Amino acid sequence: MNEEAILSQTEKYIKNKMAGEGSGHDWWHVYRVRKTAVHIVKQEKADLFTVQLASLLHDISDWKFNDGDFEAGPGLARKWLEGLKVGEEIISNVCGIIKGISFKGAGVTAKMSTPEGMIVQDADRLDAIGAIGIARTFAFGGHRGQEIFNPDIRPEWHNSFEEYKNCNGSTINHFYEKLLLLKDLMNTETARRIAVERHRYMEQFLDRFFREWDGKE
Repeated sequence: MNEEAILSQTEKYIKNKMAGEGSGHDWWHVYRVRKTAVHIVKQEKADLFTVQLASLLHDISDWKFNDGDFEAGPGLARKWLEGLKVGEEIISNVCGIIKGISFKGAGVTAKMSTPEGMIVQDADRLDAIGAIGIARTFAFGGHRGQEIFNPDIRPEWHNSFEEYKNCNGSTINHFYEKLLLLKDLMNTETARRIAVERHRYMEQFLDRFFREWDGKE
């Protein structure tokens, strides 16, 4: 099976699996991550086929919906790719990307070891900031039953994945605990350039949010 056929079948598989999901981790998130990753690849050196496969499969079984299990996604992706007769080197790279892609807390290092991983991680993080990132954050907060904002609950600095995983603060706190940190965690120069404006937009949104919260406008 050639690369285009593998990508086409994988796209169809993920689209059917994730369509209509309401937490912000749906098919259209995957679609955007792939598009962004392909854009970054044009500026950075990496294997386009691996980047696209990892982009399509990166949320195949996210830890947030599997009790913190980081092996669920890579395991399911490996089974799918082996069924398509993809080479072991590519499968290992894709599975490593899926396992390591997620933000795990402000004090936890989550550095990718391959150019492909760096690009897909950047594309995923770019979709978590800016206007779409704001929309996804509130979709996920509603999915989790979180308050929009509670001034009595302060943002936390998480030094371990367990602390981050078990945090249940407000959606606004999530901006300070993760989203506003992502600009400085981008791996590639291309992603860093894109992140600047998206980061600024989030700052403007938060400024407006708190002015309205305080009844000033």
